[in-house]
Amino acid sequence: MNFRRKLLAVFALTVIVSVALVAWTVSSSTGDAFERLDSQRTAALVAEFQREFARRADEVTRRVEGIANADETLRMAVDLSRTPADYSAHVDDATGLAAAHQLDFLELIADDGTIISSAQWPARFGYKEEWIAEPVNWSTEGAFLKREGVPDGAALALMADRTVNVGDKKLFIVGGRRLDRDFLASLVLPAGMRALLYSPDAAASGPERTLSQLRNPGTPPGAVVDVSGPFPQAAKLMPLISRAEHQAGEAVETIKWTSDPATAETFHVIPLAGRHQEILGMFLVGSSRREQAELEKYIRSVAIIVAGVGILLGVALSGWAASRVTRPVEQLAAASRQVAEGNWNVRVKAESSDEIGQLARAFNQMTQHLVEQRDRLVQAERVAAWRELARRLAHELKNPLFPLQITVENLLRARECDPAQFDEVFRESATTLLAELATLRTIIGRFSDFAKMPAPQLQPVNVNDVVRGALRLFEAQFTAAGKPPITTKIDLDDKLGPIQADPDLLHRAALNLILNALDAMPAGGTLTLRTRQRASGIRLEISDTGKGLTKEECERLFTPYYTTKQHGTGLGLAIVQSVVSDHGGKIAVESEPERGTSFVIDLPVEGRKQ
Repeated sequence: MNFRRKLLAVFALTVIVSVALVAWTVSSSTGDAFERLDSQRTAALVAEFQREFARRADEVTRRVEGIANADETLRMAVDLSRTPADYSAHVDDATGLAAAHQLDFLELIADDGTIISSAQWPARFGYKEEWIAEPVNWSTEGAFLKREGVPDGAALALMADRTVNVGDKKLFIVGGRRLDRDFLASLVLPAGMRALLYSPDAAASGPERTLSQLRNPGTPPGAVVDVSGPFPQAAKLMPLISRAEHQAGEAVETIKWTSDPATAETFHVIPLAGRHQEILGMFLVGSSRREQAELEKYIRSVAIIVAGVGILLGVALSGWAASRVTRPVEQLAAASRQVAEGNWNVRVKAESSDEIGQLARAFNQMTQHLVEQRDRLVQAERVAAWRELARRLAHELKNPLFPLQITVENLLRARECDPAQFDEVFRESATTLLAELATLRTIIGRFSDFAKMPAPQLQPVNVNDVVRGALRLFEAQFTAAGKPPITTKIDLDDKLGPIQADPDLLHRAALNLILNALDAMPAGGTLTLRTRQRASGIRLEISDTGKGLTKEECERLFTPYYTTKQHGTGLGLAIVQSVVSDHGGKIAVESEPERGTSFVIDLPVEGRKQ
């Protein structure tokens, strides 16, 4: 991945992560705010429910007290206190009194619990109410919640009980009002909220109740109503109602009516308890999640749009930044490659004053210093090379010149001292002179060969063939009589492909390395020749088991005219290095004292273009 793509990826990732983090933070904050608002609205609605409940309880209590304090009721109580009492004369009185005082429920009950008259269920005349006989001072009790029986089932009622005393006889006035949708309609509901009432056994009793339980196993039978009547989706609320009933406390759950999150509602269920804290019904407060869902959807849409715009801006900005940064960097890279190839005069333009411009100016200063150092180094190397050449040439020429001088002096003395023996001395001296002159020609020829190393003439060459050809010339020396034997170990890669090289120059380099290895093993040893195919070319390794070299000797080994032998010009390894370098390859030496020496040559497949 190039720098431009990396920069684009960084910009895009930064935008996406930032927008996602902001969107998540805003969504979380919005959700928390909605939860707090929902809790506040629910609490307000519950408080209003409690106020309305208390108001209606006071109203029911006043109306029942009004009936109990009426003269007509007192006359009825006196009439019923006679013995025997005629209850049938008053069987319809409760209906009229309930209508007159706007009560949904009203029963007149004798002190033994017998129902004298019932407005809500006239057929209950003569039945007994067991609870009325409880030792309670009903005159001081307020209204209470009660499940009241009606002909079609049961109803949730807010009831009050007052007593009319005549002598030792009592007449109980029990009246109340329904807790139903009319009660819910009296509540002021905030937008997005609704109130429901659940009343067990309100819609089913007897065989019908059993059928309801069969249809909804595990859920309490009953009815859920809102201000418009029975709630059509009550089945989904039953598990929540059942949980609140089992735990005898409030319960909260979000109900999803459809797959659309906007239709979800959060319901708070508040149990409604009777006089003995038994749960008689449930008050449900529903809060719509539509506003929150739509706001979260809007936030996500805005986040996606912002992220898209940010990515587009990131593409443009990254492209601009990348072109501004990468173009000078690419120029520097190209200039660095030219410097690596030997062009130290290359320069790059420093068009800005920022870090890139400083880098360009530093690069130009570096190349300028390299050129100056190279010039000084070349001059110093030339002086050192000429000095070394003069020293080596003087050393090599001094050896044959001394015999020449002695021979000429012998001739002069022979001529002056004994002319008769001059011919014999002359012949011996001439032979000596010719031999030493031949030595001089050999020395001059070696230096001349090194000075005019030819450029490689590239052609397809199999390095294995070159190695075998060079080794063949030394086979006689390996088993020569009177010399320590030298064992050869040949490990040539048969899959080695041809390379572009000069076969004569490679042959000459191989000869010099093999000869150098033989000279390093005067007491015999093992000569190893190995070739291997590599991804970048081929590798040739020539090793011996001779006395080895020190680290300092290895560092100077390829220096012209440097030698560790008692004889030789010190040009053999310098010629090898020149051949390898002309082919675009590399040569290295690995050696330790008394552990032998290995020369490793790496040659490219294509060779170096001249």
